[in-house]
Amino acid sequence: MVEVNEKLKMDDPSAGEIEELVVKLAKKGVPPSKIGIILRDKHAVPSVRQATGKKMIEILESNEVGSEIPEDLMRLIEKAVNLYDHLDSNPNDIRSQRSLDQLESRIHKLTKYYKREGRLPPDWRYSRDRAALLVRG
Repeated sequence: MVEVNEKLKMDDPSAGEIEELVVKLAKKGVPPSKIGIILRDKHAVPSVRQATGKKMIEILESNEVGSEIPEDLMRLIEKAVNLYDHLDSNPNDIRSQRSLDQLESRIHKLTKYYKREGRLPPDWRYSRDRAALLVRG
């Protein structure tokens, strides 16, 4: 886990200082959800959007720090890979197979949404082999 001890210089941070801190934390490898928590808890910034007028993802993309795959989709893919590993050693676990089927359905739905919104390339496809490479690579 990345240790973060960044402090803003002023009691009431400006939009520029908040954007700078968001970019600095992202470069250290902190995911956007954790950045929001850090800003809320340590710097008294309840909403990046209200403070800067931009969404956190917009800030990250404008500074070319954002990830290729959205964070929530990546977490679902990681869960699916863990279930693949479990099913390799426990092939008769029918409940886990059903959970994997449901999880893959959610991944496909979320993928369609992100393609429609432009956050994923139109030719991006989910596959089990590629998922394992994404998570482990």
